[in-house]
Amino acid sequence: MATHSSTRGSLLQRFDAAEYRFCRRLNRGVEHRALRVFFKTASRLGDGAIWYALMLALPFIYGERGIKASLVMLATGAVGLVVYKFLKRTFVRERPFIRHAGISLAGAPLDRYSFPSGHTLHAVAFTWQACAAFPELGFVLIPLALSIAASRVVLGLHYPTDVLVGALLGAASGALGASLT
Repeated sequence: MATHSSTRGSLLQRFDAAEYRFCRRLNRGVEHRALRVFFKTASRLGDGAIWYALMLALPFIYGERGIKASLVMLATGAVGLVVYKFLKRTFVRERPFIRHAGISLAGAPLDRYSFPSGHTLHAVAFTWQACAAFPELGFVLIPLALSIAASRVVLGLHYPTDVLVGALLGAASGALGASLT
């Protein structure tokens, strides 16, 4: 039994070390001013203002269909907020820049813990729903969501698995929301 437990422990340690190395590699992007500015801008857009603007604009652009899509996005956004805050309080995973001296902080965190990425959750959920209802928005929203997700690791705010789980949660809530519009 002790051998199985120690094997599992060393496997997790190897995974953590590999994730840290990948996180550090992506975080090196902040050393380049243009990349740092790009990802800080993407991250700030993901704070919420871009999604609120989208929800306000959809009714003006698409009428009744836009109203329905915006209301569903608002509801799934609220559910996503509750879920990710619950998970952050449950898992209390320190952000990479707190835990590792080799990770540079290049953006202000909204809170202390990193798992899962709420920015990514909402970017994926809102993009999924908006593109399901209005596919022509995909050429703008998909690159935006990808940039927001990547920014979280590049800026030292999240581990790749935080972003991956945020994206999976966002895809699930986005798919559910899209089925309601």
